[in-house]
Amino acid sequence: MAKGNNQKFKLIYLIKILERLTDEDHSLTMSQIITELESNDISAERKSVYSDLEALRELGYDVIGDDSGRYYGYFLGERTFELAELKLLVDSVSASKFITDKKSKALIKKLESLTSAYNAGKLERQVVVGDRVKTMNESIYINVDMIHSAIAENSQIRFRYFNYNPKKEIEYKRDGEFYYVSPWALIWNDENYYLVAYDSQDEKIKHFRVDKMNKMSLVEARREGGSEFKKINISEYSGRVFGMYAGRTERVKMEFDNELSGVVIDKFGKDVNIVKTGAKKFLVIENVNVSKQFFGWIFGLGEGAKIVGPQNVVDEMNLEMMKRLGLEKK
Repeated sequence: MAKGNNQKFKLIYLIKILERLTDEDHSLTMSQIITELESNDISAERKSVYSDLEALRELGYDVIGDDSGRYYGYFLGERTFELAELKLLVDSVSASKFITDKKSKALIKKLESLTSAYNAGKLERQVVVGDRVKTMNESIYINVDMIHSAIAENSQIRFRYFNYNPKKEIEYKRDGEFYYVSPWALIWNDENYYLVAYDSQDEKIKHFRVDKMNKMSLVEARREGGSEFKKINISEYSGRVFGMYAGRTERVKMEFDNELSGVVIDKFGKDVNIVKTGAKKFLVIENVNVSKQFFGWIFGLGEGAKIVGPQNVVDEMNLEMMKRLGLEKK
């Protein structure tokens, strides 16, 4: 390749050099910049590089001249993402249950490219994914993208829905038959993605875990169930469905000890109506999906939480408690 063959890409290479090799603690002298350009088959003189740096500033890049060291240098200051923001994103990817371990590492590698080589090392030290229970379904990213496309195009989708048996083998629901549904929303709940969709076969709104879907495709049919979807408040829906398991909706009265107020607010949100019933207790009345998962949540809070109404839910709670203690009447 002839010397200077990449000359037309000079500005692009220059900004890449500044992005990769400089930050507030590391600058490059003019000689070092010229050397880096030459290593990429770009010939450069000081005068032309000065002009190029000024052009980058005019384009909005925060190219800063640094005279604090022994030699005058240049570095890239403000970037699209600050280091603290990238650390937050890396932590979120690492902790996310629905992102596979393989994909987590790939995404983190891409995030590292958004800062200097020196700061990328700091991001690597943030990665702790070994003990996370990650999803095993690599197709979740394709599924999420396809669901968004279906919603935007007002189309139905089809997919197979599965779970794992004790042998860690996939077992399909409905004997492997395809589900045909109209997607209306995606919910992030309890570290999982869920699709909220209208099932025309059962004529009701349902939710499905996105990582338990495969063989998904768009269907050439318009979405249905729009009027049914409008009847639900999606925020309330995700809040009342404990563990996103199905169950009938009831307005339940619950009593809690004061020290559980933070737990209650975490579950129902800051708008939850808390009514003091004494110096140490308060009442909450909320629409919830009555299910074993809901009872399990109450159980998990110990003696400081109990259901006080309506009576049929209290009775169900007591029966579930007897079952768990092995005291159910035969």
